[in-house]
Amino acid sequence: MLRIVADEKIPYLKGVLEPFAEVSYMPGERIDNKCLQNADALLIRTRTRCTPELLEGTSVRFIATATIGYDHIDTKYCDSKGIRWTNAPGCNAGSVQQYLAVALIKLAEKFNFSLSDRILGIIGVGHVGTKLNNIARAFEMRTLLNDPPRERIEGSENFVTIGKLLTEADIISLNVPLTYSGSDRTYHLLDQSLFSMMKPSAIIINTSRGEVIETSLLLHVLNTGRIQTTVLDVWENEPFINADLINRSFITTPHIAGYSVDGKANATSSIIRSFGQWCSLPLSDWFPAALPEPMNPEFFVDCSSRNTEVILREVLSQTYDLIRDDQLLRSNPANFEGLRENYPVRREFSSFTVHLENPTGSLISILKELGFQYTVI
Repeated sequence: MLRIVADEKIPYLKGVLEPFAEVSYMPGERIDNKCLQNADALLIRTRTRCTPELLEGTSVRFIATATIGYDHIDTKYCDSKGIRWTNAPGCNAGSVQQYLAVALIKLAEKFNFSLSDRILGIIGVGHVGTKLNNIARAFEMRTLLNDPPRERIEGSENFVTIGKLLTEADIISLNVPLTYSGSDRTYHLLDQSLFSMMKPSAIIINTSRGEVIETSLLLHVLNTGRIQTTVLDVWENEPFINADLINRSFITTPHIAGYSVDGKANATSSIIRSFGQWCSLPLSDWFPAALPEPMNPEFFVDCSSRNTEVILREVLSQTYDLIRDDQLLRSNPANFEGLRENYPVRREFSSFTVHLENPTGSLISILKELGFQYTVI
């Protein structure tokens, strides 16, 4: 029988693989070389770093991480040892889209501007960046897209240089993977020279990886008025985060942008299906049987004599209380991991039904594209 070691916090996993394998569940940070000596497969999250020290001398032949990113896996080492590894690309893109949409709304409310008057720069146009671009179009924002890997494949027609983006954008969203070398390196991507290109009124949103921006430099540009403010979900040195950076930022959250129930279910489904494919098990269609409902799955919106941006702000805000997450982290930064481990139910747009009174056809099209259910009353 196959032997699996799995992070005990991967949701919906327990009981699924037991008919096919012997499964040992452990805290991700406690998975070590000793416990992997006889394991065939390893199912993890970001808190387990798959280094040569962890894997050398073990029988592990398959690693799956229930996350979009895989910078915690030494992929070169795994490839050299014939260890198959996989991640869950795009699994929580809808969740991060929801987070970013509400963050844009809160920024507009705080600084009293219309989103349609602002330019959004999107650095990294993968699963999340593409969904953010859809949100920006819904708000009639102009967008500038920067993604060198995609530009090399698709041509430059839809992309701009990072210099043009930083010079012109009012709001800059980082949606890149963390890479430490090569022409597309993103570690400490925003350096002093790039910050100097930005408008003093620029706002930075980072939901990718904390290491994309050096903490001390980000604090410096905030304290000297080089940029206006930040929205941060990710941090260097997690879970030990910088208190000064919390105080200088508009919105701060404990790496939960992708923590919707839907995103977690998608991630677990992805790794289970990949595991099943690896060892030829009948798991190609597996998905959790039922997901919990949101607290307010239905709500009514009167669209009479109101513009689309105002209506969208109301609709999107009712799906997620971002300020609650911000306040919980501010009140107890030391509980960073606890807030992640005990994150409450958050459902994505598709779990909500909006009852619309006097909607326009364009509003209905936007809500459909974003995944909402709706009725016209």
